[in-house]
Amino acid sequence: MNVEILPVQTRRNIEDFVRFPFRLYRRDPHWVPPLLSDRRKFLDSRHNPFYDHAEVALWLARRGGQVVGTISSHIDHLHNQIHGESIGMFGFFETVDDYAVAKPLLATARDWVRQRGMTALRGPLNFSQNHECGALIEGDGPPTLMMPYNPRYYVEFYECFGLAKAMDLYAYLLDLTQFEGYPNAPLPKLLRVAEKVKKRTRATIRSSTKKTWAEDVQKVKVIYNQAWKENWGFVPMTDAEFNELAADLRRILDLDLAIVAEADSEPAGMSITIPDYNQVLRRLDGRLLPIGWIKALLLARSITRARMTIFGVVEKYRGQGIEALLIFETIKAAVLSGYHDLEFSWILENNDMVNRLIASLGQGYGVRVYRTYRIYQMAV
Repeated sequence: MNVEILPVQTRRNIEDFVRFPFRLYRRDPHWVPPLLSDRRKFLDSRHNPFYDHAEVALWLARRGGQVVGTISSHIDHLHNQIHGESIGMFGFFETVDDYAVAKPLLATARDWVRQRGMTALRGPLNFSQNHECGALIEGDGPPTLMMPYNPRYYVEFYECFGLAKAMDLYAYLLDLTQFEGYPNAPLPKLLRVAEKVKKRTRATIRSSTKKTWAEDVQKVKVIYNQAWKENWGFVPMTDAEFNELAADLRRILDLDLAIVAEADSEPAGMSITIPDYNQVLRRLDGRLLPIGWIKALLLARSITRARMTIFGVVEKYRGQGIEALLIFETIKAAVLSGYHDLEFSWILENNDMVNRLIASLGQGYGVRVYRTYRIYQMAV
């Protein structure tokens, strides 16, 4: 049967768009269903500040009256302004295992951005690098919170369509249970190294608290936008976007794992690590009501993995050991909080400083790249 690509225009269309992955992945043990309410809100221009600087179109693929795929096409004008580019993007790509569905979906996104004067198509980005991004190309198992997951046939479809690698993103994993006396050990070897680093730097390192959280949010925003500004594809968050992120993180954040470095009385670096609430979400089937929130509270006690999701040091303070201190303090806090594993993700493949730093941990503690994600691009 012919495949129709239709624009998402009605509330029913949105519901079809949001619910299709639940049907697509119903037998996949690794997929983690998002909260339906969160996904609806994220795709609503009235609630998501990304829409303030972007054009977005959502699409459904139908065959025989049934939804068989989804995709977004979007233009982030702030990205293009900052990088001097004319790039359109695609995201929320989901499809049955049939290139006859994938091809018209990708073609629709390509044609939509080309009609608006763009010269390239990049993705998958849901909606930007500040959100879920990349296609899983190596590694198995359920993703951690705010990381993507997809069947491997997506990679084949992207490449068959003409998309090629633009950048790989790495996820590293550290087994925390290896530390002697876990979880109550003072990590003697690690702390000895940290003490040596402290003597070489004038920075102070501390965790956030309920009292300092509001002030720390503003410091983290400064660090985030300054520390990442040279990174490939980075777009600073607007105040509205950052405030939205901070509010979302505060609901789940362990403040002991929100670590700020200061030097010369100014923000110098930060490390924000979140519990992997995907271990909870995968058992809620997208709903918190009527009793899902009770189940979530109970399941949260059994979360075993944390993810360092935001990490950076302002350029003027790099190379002074602050990066290592932040990682040491994060590991220490994660161990004392009882987590079994710590994921560092994601890290650009060309971020040599951070990759070298984490690789150096691997020499003594077995840190390894255990998942690789890829962002693709093609001329249009």
